[in-house]
Amino acid sequence: MQVIRTDVLVIGAGMAGLTAAARSLDRGSSVVVVEKAAAVGGSARYAGYAWTAPTHEVMDEVNPDGDPALRRALVDGFADAIAWIRSVGVECADAVPILRYGTGHQFDTNQYLDECRRRVGAEGKLFTETDTLALLGNNGVVTGAHLRLPDGTELDIESATTILATGGFQADPGLACEHIHPNAGVMQLRSNPASSGTGLRLAAAVGAATGKPRSGFYGHLVPADVPFRDSGDFVALSLYYSEHALLFNLDNRRFTDETMGDHLTAMRLLDQPESRGLLVADERVYRDWVLGSYVEGAIAVDKFDLAQRRGGRCGMAESLEEFAYLPPEWGYDGAAIAAEIRAVNAAGAAVQPARVHDSAPLDRGPYYVIETRPALTFPFHGIRIDEHGRVLAAAGGIVDGLYAAGSDIGGLYDHAYAGGIAPALVFGLAAADAAATHRRRTPTPQPA
Repeated sequence: MQVIRTDVLVIGAGMAGLTAAARSLDRGSSVVVVEKAAAVGGSARYAGYAWTAPTHEVMDEVNPDGDPALRRALVDGFADAIAWIRSVGVECADAVPILRYGTGHQFDTNQYLDECRRRVGAEGKLFTETDTLALLGNNGVVTGAHLRLPDGTELDIESATTILATGGFQADPGLACEHIHPNAGVMQLRSNPASSGTGLRLAAAVGAATGKPRSGFYGHLVPADVPFRDSGDFVALSLYYSEHALLFNLDNRRFTDETMGDHLTAMRLLDQPESRGLLVADERVYRDWVLGSYVEGAIAVDKFDLAQRRGGRCGMAESLEEFAYLPPEWGYDGAAIAAEIRAVNAAGAAVQPARVHDSAPLDRGPYYVIETRPALTFPFHGIRIDEHGRVLAAAGGIVDGLYAAGSDIGGLYDHAYAGGIAPALVFGLAAADAAATHRRRTPTPQPA
């Protein structure tokens, strides 16, 4: 069997994997990257911003149950991550507010990924359409991986360090139902289809610790039963404005504080009957938020018009009285929902569930109604790491020689979210830096 020896083996060629690979080359390591898809980049091809909480205090407030060491490492490493992007020749815009609590930078993710890939191609080795069948080990130390190439040929990569960065398990319905929620199978995949749990399975097989199940996921509300046609729909169909609207379940009741954020409301809706709900905006919300840009500099899309043109369950009511004509086959009681909206408006800031960040009444017709479901981008359950990207062992300590980054990791977020590209960058860099130190202690195996 053919054997290739390298300092660093990176499994997965998305944002985290290519970052770790390029940084490892920069640190003087030899690098092999393995990607099971035909193309590199993964879900990061669809992103446009790197952002997170600007301070430890904000991170602790919005993500109180996340791993404290990982929370701190993300905040502390963010500025260096932005500097790294710029160091490879990719422009990052000045910082802008993201959501109500984050700070981030717009950059060309495709340019960045392509530059990292170019460096790997020039200085390292890249295998695409290649499956990683198992990790190799010796006396509890991971020493590489066993691969199968597109033509069926199998080979071993022997490495001083191995970095898992396969992008999570959102494309595997079984794992999603097991680790996210029993209803997770109803969610559309708002992500690339190659992230199907390879990293999680490989790590578990060598005794890695994983995060607690049911810790949530990152996603957004989208129009129910409107399929994504292409990756552009991941943003175009996301109903970001829901944090200013009202959301009702099939019992015609609000069940969460929508104003905490659409990404959090998506998690709450998954737990409701049939994981679907009715999203209601009035004239103010439509004018100020549906027609506005979600993030400064982003292109505004009329989400209601798009959902209506694509065949979603949508409707307009000139007044609350017209809710009585809501189609009965949708399964909601329009008159009951209208009564709930009146009650919300009358309660103001005292409404329950609270509307902490926008308690303005929805009392100006016309009303814009869309039935919605949550869509899945990536899970929060995954491989446990320390702040250096080292994989933790279920039995205690670390799995020597093994690192993880990106959406493969768990523990950072628990029913909270403060960016996806930022952790991929920060922990991809951290894993590469720690791997370089490990390499100096443990030289790459050489042929006899």
